[in-house]
Amino acid sequence: MISNPTLKNYLDLDYGKVTDYLVNKLRDYIRDSGKKGGVVGVSGGIDSAVTATLLSRATQNFYFLIMPSNSTPQQDLEDALHLTEMLNGKDKRTIISIDNIVENFSNVVNTRDKLIVGNIKARTRMILLYAFAQKMDYLVIGTGDKSELLLGYFTKYGDGGVDVLPIGDLFKTQVRKLGEYLKLPSRIVSKPSSPALWEGQTAEGELGVSYEVVDPILYLLEKGKGDLEITSELGVNLNLVRRIRTMVERSRHKRLPPEIFKLP
Repeated sequence: MISNPTLKNYLDLDYGKVTDYLVNKLRDYIRDSGKKGGVVGVSGGIDSAVTATLLSRATQNFYFLIMPSNSTPQQDLEDALHLTEMLNGKDKRTIISIDNIVENFSNVVNTRDKLIVGNIKARTRMILLYAFAQKMDYLVIGTGDKSELLLGYFTKYGDGGVDVLPIGDLFKTQVRKLGEYLKLPSRIVSKPSSPALWEGQTAEGELGVSYEVVDPILYLLEKGKGDLEITSELGVNLNLVRRIRTMVERSRHKRLPPEIFKLP
């Protein structure tokens, strides 16, 4: 447990100002790109729910793709449908089961490895998002948050393959608070985060620690604090801080464009 009573102050934000800023910034970004609107994949989770809501406030030209697979919990599908209806997007959405597409890719690769198949699912969704975006002359609006980006908890050229990341500078715990401010359904706001690339997968289950613990560590790492300093300030285990730092460092390549080897 984290014992520092001032911990929450690190990540406090004025979510009214955050909402106004992100909506206006997204509206301007779409306009300046020369595109007509934006398409977002809605999963039933908090990140996509917040992103979809911001997009719907930024422009009337929004479109939602709901792309369940055999590992998508029924509640996630129900929540995605409910959210898009809340946002007046019932006539601006397409629901596509990706199982047949993923099965074809998996057969070509001749694999049933859950990690490989899971990444195929994420990249299949990216292909569909870009196909719809190109057809409509829209941008692909990404749903990744800062915690996932720093930890490398996304699929390169899958959910990481997007045109813009409106909530990419918000930690997961901040996204949940923003969801509360936007009055999103409580079961979406409080739902355990999961890409659902295989049955039973949860982000915090794989991390072995909650985002309430991870986010302050990530925040202080970004501020340049040392491992021992973070351990002392937050009252967390030194090995945990080192593990989080290692995850950030080893996933750095996923946050960068491909390296171009310049000729001498």
